[in-house]
Amino acid sequence: MKRLHESEFCFECDRPAVHTHHLLFGRNRANAEKYGLTIRLCADCHRRLHDKDEAMAMRYRKMAQAAFEYKYSHDEFMEIFGRNYL
Repeated sequence: MKRLHESEFCFECDRPAVHTHHLLFGRNRANAEKYGLTIRLCADCHRRLHDKDEAMAMRYRKMAQAAFEYKYSHDEFMEIFGRNYL
């Protein structure tokens, strides 16, 4: 799967991107990498996300699931990632 966003600009604010963020993290980080469920973020947006901006994080989890299920299936998402975000 192509990465959701392979840009030099932040997915959130369009400033220069310096970090790759895994849309599904923790125990799902490796699978997010495997299936290209990453986006590029600037340092400020990445920090905000990791400082517990839960609304932003959930928006990205939903986007990751939708992108995965566009190519694969809901059942495969559940089998691999174990949680429904949609």
